[in-house]
Amino acid sequence: MPKIYITRIVPEAGIKMLKDKGYEVVVNPEDKVLTKEELIMALKNQNYNALFCLLTDKIDAEVMDSFGPQLKVVANMAVGFDNIDVIEAKKRGIMVTNTPGVLTNTVAEHTFSLMLSIAHRITEADKFTRAGNYIGWAPMLLLGNDLSSKTLGIVGLGRIGSRVAHHAVKGFEMKVLYYDVNRNEEFEKEFGAVYVSLDDLLKESDFVSIHVPLLPATRHLINAEKIKLMKPASYLINTSRGPIIDEAALAMALADKTIKGAALDVFEFEPKITPELLLLDNVIVTPHIASATEETRSKMSVLAATNIIEALEDKIPSNMLQN
Repeated sequence: MPKIYITRIVPEAGIKMLKDKGYEVVVNPEDKVLTKEELIMALKNQNYNALFCLLTDKIDAEVMDSFGPQLKVVANMAVGFDNIDVIEAKKRGIMVTNTPGVLTNTVAEHTFSLMLSIAHRITEADKFTRAGNYIGWAPMLLLGNDLSSKTLGIVGLGRIGSRVAHHAVKGFEMKVLYYDVNRNEEFEKEFGAVYVSLDDLLKESDFVSIHVPLLPATRHLINAEKIKLMKPASYLINTSRGPIIDEAALAMALADKTIKGAALDVFEFEPKITPELLLLDNVIVTPHIASATEETRSKMSVLAATNIIEALEDKIPSNMLQN
């Protein structure tokens, strides 16, 4: 009977699928991120055939050693996979899978929630009102900015970036600029989007939304030099991966009003956040919850379980990483 280890409490739908197949499923009972040492201790000499993990779990060669040769698949319940040493897994013949697609709409919605909230100063207004400072309507009170007819720059035109563009154009009649390693002329025709260099995108956009994976080439893609290219009235949104932005440089730029504001769901040293950011009113921070809806997290759990089942049945999982 195959054995599966799940590193954290996850939605029941995926767990039920695995149990219904007759697999032995062991779930970490503590709802916390296991340290590397704790994870190795949990896995060692237990003969697990599959690992169901999350983006907070660092799966490297040492962790893989703790399984033994029977490990067939590492199923990440996330789109990103920078937490897994994919090259090492490939050397060992271990399949690695992720959960793309099912969270596209949800993350795009959260991206727009952040964009609207920072531009319309929603969190500032909420704090202001709760503090008892609201004494009546005033014509200059907490003025924000419109999204309609503004220019949105999308950095990374994957599924999520494309869906954000859909909302921008269809819902707010925004102009879309995009930067990606590949040009997409079909996307340009559908949304009237314009393919530009990263520098030109930063210079011309009123809102910049980050949607690239974390790779060596994208770490600190948005640094102090790049932020200086942005308009003083512009906003930076990140629902991708924290290290893509130099957080210290961003905090400095927000403090001195190099740009008008930022909204972040991810952080460079997660779960730690650069303290200076937390002191500023022109930044919104959410705790990596862009995909956190009941519907989507359940779908992610099911997809991770499906990947495991396909691997254990000697099929190639639909979401196996090829690199």
